[in-house]
Amino acid sequence: MLPSTSVNSSVHGNGVLSSRDAARHTAGAKRYKYLRRLFRFRQMDFEFAAWQMLYLFTSPQRVYRNFHYRKQTKDQWARDDPAFLVLLSIWLCVSTLGFGFVLDMGFFETIKLLLWVVFIDCVGVGLLISTLMWFISNKYLVKRQSRDYDVEWGYAFDVHLNAFYPLLVILHFIQLFFINHVILTDTFIGYLVGNTLWLIAVGYYIYVTFLGYSALPFLKNTVILLYPFAPLILLFGLSLALGWNFTHALCSFYKYRVK
Repeated sequence: MLPSTSVNSSVHGNGVLSSRDAARHTAGAKRYKYLRRLFRFRQMDFEFAAWQMLYLFTSPQRVYRNFHYRKQTKDQWARDDPAFLVLLSIWLCVSTLGFGFVLDMGFFETIKLLLWVVFIDCVGVGLLISTLMWFISNKYLVKRQSRDYDVEWGYAFDVHLNAFYPLLVILHFIQLFFINHVILTDTFIGYLVGNTLWLIAVGYYIYVTFLGYSALPFLKNTVILLYPFAPLILLFGLSLALGWNFTHALCSFYKYRVK
């Protein structure tokens, strides 16, 4: 049933929504529903979440077309099913354990690294980036004739999760197979391979973020979200010229964290 149909059916004779139906559409009510489902695994659609993860690599536009469908049927852009977040968390934990193994960390060091990565790198930085993009998009990107619309914070968080997943797979999983025998060999081939993986991963993050906000019909000038590609490519070329190894810096940082 379309949102307009369900809303009309709950209007009183004086044309005012009941307090329950009005609250159902508030951001707080949506967050409560999402968090409540976070602990009900049987209600999550993990198959659909896995499908989204696959298409974030092969055709991310298809993922955002599903967001359009959700807006039409459930009157919200953001996900109402935390299955994607749960699968992403599993990926993050497994890949971080792999990082600990590759870097020859002990058990307690690996657990400490896992806590850092999950609660600081993923949750903390994710909340910060989502809030910043939510503010910027609502402040500067909403079309003048569309001031009645706004970007949901939950949608901004979903866009970050979508963009973060390919980055996670590339840097925290694929890269593991090349770290000790290629990337950390202190040769040109080493930092060429490592920095190229960083270029692809961060490039994916920028592009998927751009697709997320350009999918909203009430936003303008979303092409500016692609501008970071210019300094990214410049930094990549500079790193090769100067012999910078981003992966070596990441590994050193991880080891410093768990001391």
